[in-house]
Amino acid sequence: MLTMDTDLLFALYVFVVVAIFTPGPNNMMLLASGANFGVRRTVPHMLGIMIGHAAMVVVLGLGLAGVLAAAPLVFAILKYACLAYLLWLAWRIAHAAPPEGAEATGRPMSFFEAALFQWVNPKAWAVALTAVTAYAPGEGLFAVAVTALVFLSVSLPSVSLWAGLGTGIRRWLDNPGRLRAFNWTMAFLLVGSTLPVLF
Repeated sequence: MLTMDTDLLFALYVFVVVAIFTPGPNNMMLLASGANFGVRRTVPHMLGIMIGHAAMVVVLGLGLAGVLAAAPLVFAILKYACLAYLLWLAWRIAHAAPPEGAEATGRPMSFFEAALFQWVNPKAWAVALTAVTAYAPGEGLFAVAVTALVFLSVSLPSVSLWAGLGTGIRRWLDNPGRLRAFNWTMAFLLVGSTLPVLF
């Protein structure tokens, strides 16, 4: 019978809760999206994060983690590509603030954009690799599936919280100057939240 040790499962949940709820690129972007576009328009972004990261866990757990460990040059190239993409996203967030009397420019991230973003998100990589290595040893299908399901179950309240926090401060951000300052702050935090993971 396929089972996972109760202590290991508990440890996995604790790890995932801490990793998913703490600030990182996904949460900074959800906060900014909730503030700029509201929760309803941010739902595809939220779902993309949930499904995209769980899929990443599965793919890494079923063998990609081993391939990357054997090819450090590929991993290094991927790291710098991630940084370049995050800098572009930060610029996009910073410039989402509207001019006086106008609506916020841009649009929320789509489901597919958010799902694909997981593959260039350094924190998502670090969290998924750690989870697969520590909690799905031997890359067995059952352990990998359980790990992915734990990520899905924890992601729903996390993405809802961060997008909701953004929406909660939306009224305060009705002032274009405050919105512009908020978006620039989110852009800096997005980049800052990835530097410890990247370097």
